Amino acid sequence: MAGITDQPFRQLCCQMGAGLAVSEMMSSNPKVWNTGKSQRRMLHSDEAGIRSVQIAGSDPEELAFAAKFNADNGAQIIDINMGCPAKKVNKKLAGSALLKEPKLVEQIVSAVVNAVAIPVTLKIRTGWCENTRNGIEIANIAQHNGIQSLAVHGRTRNDFYKGDAEYDTIKAIKQAVKIPVVANGDITCAEKAEQVLNYTGADAIMVGRGAQGRPWIFREINHFLKTGRHLPAPSTDEVRSILIGHVRELHKFYGDFMGVRFARKHVSWYMQTHEQGKSFRSIFNGLESVAEQLEALTMYFDNLTLERV
Repeated sequence: MAGITDQPFRQLCCQMGAGLAVSEMMSSNPKVWNTGKSQRRMLHSDEAGIRSVQIAGSDPEELAFAAKFNADNGAQIIDINMGCPAKKVNKKLAGSALLKEPKLVEQIVSAVVNAVAIPVTLKIRTGWCENTRNGIEIANIAQHNGIQSLAVHGRTRNDFYKGDAEYDTIKAIKQAVKIPVVANGDITCAEKAEQVLNYTGADAIMVGRGAQGRPWIFREINHFLKTGRHLPAPSTDEVRSILIGHVRELHKFYGDFMGVRFARKHVSWYMQTHEQGKSFRSIFNGLESVAEQLEALTMYFDNLTLERV
């Protein structure tokens, strides 16, 4: 979720009911920390809620240093990424490529856990490919070396995001370890959240792509798990308030130039369920200024209101 779960989106998801929002993946290589992108990902102190910072890399010493650096700068949890399937990450033996190297996994986990006084969590996939689905082995390594919680995406690295997530491996991992296990993959509605929790026995669920354009999914899931009933869909007026507020925060966080560009993809996700969304996205993506974007969104929702009258 790098490039998506930035501070404005994390804050919004927490306001909508997420219990924990993990930061964008941050490289453990200090040579790239001076870039604008990395600097923004190091901002932790002003966030509400629990501050969980995800780090990625393949060198145990670098990862340990990155963990300590972030802990010293406001992180309350360090999350190690061993789940990212992106080629540019895997070619550096980071992300899910590490699942092929259990001994290196142990070295990394041990180094990071020993470097900080705050909890360390781990995100993995079920394995590198169908023939090397070693999630249980990695989970046991994690538990034996001090990992406090394990999130598992129900696909191998070679699956990327294709097909359906499978939950048998997550269920087996939960049965094999005593640390909390968080189930992830294709959780896009409240019913699916309940089904995955019941089937896997997981302690929690993690929502990723299901929250894009629908940050209220968290309150829907919470309500359904507590009551067995569905919350009404957000009204048009509420969606308007959430979306425009989100775009304003993106402009504020990134500045006018980059804020406009980041707003385009988020608005596109919000509009996926709107009948007029496709034509509006085409217009919106051509706008180049903060004022134009806000005016276009205001007019869009004004027109929706008029159509309902």
